[in-house]
Amino acid sequence: MNKLNYNPDVLSCLANLSNDEVFTPPQLANQMLDMLPQELFESPDTRFLDPCTKSGVFLREIAKRLIVGLSDKIPDQQERIDHIMHHQLYGIAITRLTSMMSRRSLYCSKDASGKYSISQFDTEDGNIRYRDIRHTWVQGKCRYCGASQEVYDRGDDLESHAYEFIHTDNPNTLYNNMTFDVIIGNPPYQLNDGGGTGSSAIPIYNRFVVQAKRLRPRYLTMIIPSRWFSGGKGLDEFRDSMLTDNRLSSLVDYFDSTECFPGVDLSGGVCYFLWEAEHNGDCNVVNKLHGEESKMTRPLLEKGNDTFIRFNSAVSIIRKIRNIDNSSIVDIISARKPFGIDPNVKIMKDQFQGSVKAYAYPNNGYISRQQITQNSEWIDEYKVMIAKAYGERGDFPYLMLGKPFVAEKGSCCTETYLVIGPFGNRNKCENVISYIRTKFFRFLVLQKKNTQNAAKGVYEFVPLQDFSKPWTDEELYKKYGLTDEEIQFIESMIRPME
Repeated sequence: MNKLNYNPDVLSCLANLSNDEVFTPPQLANQMLDMLPQELFESPDTRFLDPCTKSGVFLREIAKRLIVGLSDKIPDQQERIDHIMHHQLYGIAITRLTSMMSRRSLYCSKDASGKYSISQFDTEDGNIRYRDIRHTWVQGKCRYCGASQEVYDRGDDLESHAYEFIHTDNPNTLYNNMTFDVIIGNPPYQLNDGGGTGSSAIPIYNRFVVQAKRLRPRYLTMIIPSRWFSGGKGLDEFRDSMLTDNRLSSLVDYFDSTECFPGVDLSGGVCYFLWEAEHNGDCNVVNKLHGEESKMTRPLLEKGNDTFIRFNSAVSIIRKIRNIDNSSIVDIISARKPFGIDPNVKIMKDQFQGSVKAYAYPNNGYISRQQITQNSEWIDEYKVMIAKAYGERGDFPYLMLGKPFVAEKGSCCTETYLVIGPFGNRNKCENVISYIRTKFFRFLVLQKKNTQNAAKGVYEFVPLQDFSKPWTDEELYKKYGLTDEEIQFIESMIRPME
């Protein structure tokens, strides 16, 4: 009988639009609202805006809190509801469909002027607007969001993904220069930019955060992918602005996105933050991983660092390493395309006169020396090669990197691999590989590797060693004076490389 009487919250049962446009579960929305000063929900003057509403869950959960919080100030329930709906809650929907969903969630009717709406408006929209606007094309790209004209310049019968909130130079005009105390939301994450085979995408969530700050709210909280921690495609400027912003007071980070959004696997994880206009200081960083939670109040950038250390438990480890050794193995790791080989070069199956062994994906082969345009002096040296990309999906503890190998004299590689070295003898290469195989090494890579991409930058925290000898974890733990607790954390995060 209990199962027959089960009445779930419909907003917890919605299927996601895609991995890029994810519905927010009510429980998660409330965790974000819990970060705000709760007296905001006791004031009839607090204004809230969701500039990228999908299901309306944020506005609905705010309404619930306001209805309780204003009960003493506005005792009449209908008068209280009318005041909240007309003067405190506002939304901008990302599509026409989500505008109707959001009004249904908040007003109990997709038509805010209809007889079933819990608060009567003069218009169908109420305070949840949707405008079907178009991109502004400049040299094949939208000047507001960077969308590809080739991909998104299409008929009116197809969704344009030209989100109103970020397609304006002055967001204040959207609501007649109205000021908002709280801006909250879960923005769209990315747009296909038409690159490669169609899987290429540009991040877009950062534009919502930047635009929201331009409205000068007292509080801003959004849930976004954690990929911005390490920058990358279109995110370097955004990363720098966030990490140097002392108004970021809280950051809750899920390394595994499925713990936040069940069934949604976002490479690099997901996070939500609280930005406070009057905060000026350290940030309360909360790590969520496999049911465990770690909290630490700290600066987002360690002194002398330009990179965010993701895990609280790693902060003391990296501090100890930096106090002893300020070197980095990045100094002997190549950039992308180590030998400058054109991606369109054909790799021959069989060896031929004057050829060089080429390590490539999906098959190794041979190319002419003349096709190598840079670092040709490395060809006849020993070197270590390692894949530039390695992905794991829910594979905990993590391996982090593909298996390195020694590349013999007379060899090169395509951009599939990075080169470490070169070295004068094979023995040094084997010693480098012994270092890469340690959990210590790969744990430090974990601090910067938020996606499958394992380019040169992810090795920044890894100190350089003397490669006249092999290395073990035990030696490295002792060298840097790690405690049993720190060692245990490393061991728990990284699995052996067989």
